[in-house]
Amino acid sequence: MCAARAGQRGKRVMLIEHADAPGKKILISGGGRCNFTNLDVAPDRYLSSNPHFAKSALARYTARDFLALVESYGIAWHEKTLGQLFCNGSARQIVDLLLDQCAKGDVELRCGESIGSVGHTDGAFTVETSAGSYSAPSLVVATGGPSIPKMGATGFAYDLARQFGLKVVQPRPALVPLTLGGEDLLFRELSGVSTEVVAGAGKAKFREAALFTHRGLSGPAILQVSSYWEPGAPVTVDFLPDADAQVFIAAKAQNPKATVRSTLAGLMPERLAGELAERIGIPVPLSDCKDKALRAAGERLKRWTFHPNGTEGFAKAEVTVGGVATGELSSKTMEAKKVPGLHFIGEAVDVTGWLGGYNFQWAWASAVACAEGL
Repeated sequence: MCAARAGQRGKRVMLIEHADAPGKKILISGGGRCNFTNLDVAPDRYLSSNPHFAKSALARYTARDFLALVESYGIAWHEKTLGQLFCNGSARQIVDLLLDQCAKGDVELRCGESIGSVGHTDGAFTVETSAGSYSAPSLVVATGGPSIPKMGATGFAYDLARQFGLKVVQPRPALVPLTLGGEDLLFRELSGVSTEVVAGAGKAKFREAALFTHRGLSGPAILQVSSYWEPGAPVTVDFLPDADAQVFIAAKAQNPKATVRSTLAGLMPERLAGELAERIGIPVPLSDCKDKALRAAGERLKRWTFHPNGTEGFAKAEVTVGGVATGELSSKTMEAKKVPGLHFIGEAVDVTGWLGGYNFQWAWASAVACAEGL
């Protein structure tokens, strides 16, 4: 995106890609349909040490701007849920769009070239690759973070930032499944069961589906809170997003012979209802229970506490929290304040969006901000 916009502004641009073809992460995104942006993009949906940093770029290149570009190519799209936009066809359409935009800017794309070294002398950057040596007054680093290493992702951007004396906020996996241990291990028997919940970590709360896996917890709600989760901290899950803590008292009034299990089975998958009912430990009919006990059971289900022992790491993380410190960069041009001509954009920067197209929009917006400043 940055190369295309800079090329279309008349700049001579070389785009170096170490993979044998461009856009590999784009091609696997959104189940192969690319969740290319979100209609509800706002700065408060991004994590960063400086929550204000992303405002400038996001305001200057919006989700509607990228959607207009998508529509100009005749790419059919749909809103799946919560403002998330996907191609009706294939993510390949987005890659082809970007390649066509580069062609319109006369960008030279060189694939399959690994970077050997990067130097900076006399106002010029020199990049040594497996195929040769290139020099230019500006260098844009758009290599992302280390999430999904099997696609070729590395921490290259951080190494380069440190080489030039820039601070890096410690990267960690985000939008990643959480692993469980101890007593929570019993929930692994529910592997494959999914249900709508409100998951929370710290002050963050998300209402979406949670999925039990053979290693712990996943699903959109869990991936969202994983970005906010700190090791050692609990994750809370409200298993009754459409009911309150009085749910069993109300059920008793309607049907005294009902049980905790039968009540829950009407609100969630039966396997999960059975597991939760067993843990609550009220096997008798609701009519045999005092309201106080039923209310306590409801309150526990409204704030069920899990204690993750970790995450599934960068291998399963969709993105990375952390990256090149925003204090080192101009929010208007993404240029390093200490090193004129050096820019970092996209996921390489300490700006991480929610699940659902937010990280793509940051990529587009930061790329355009950078390109217009070159």
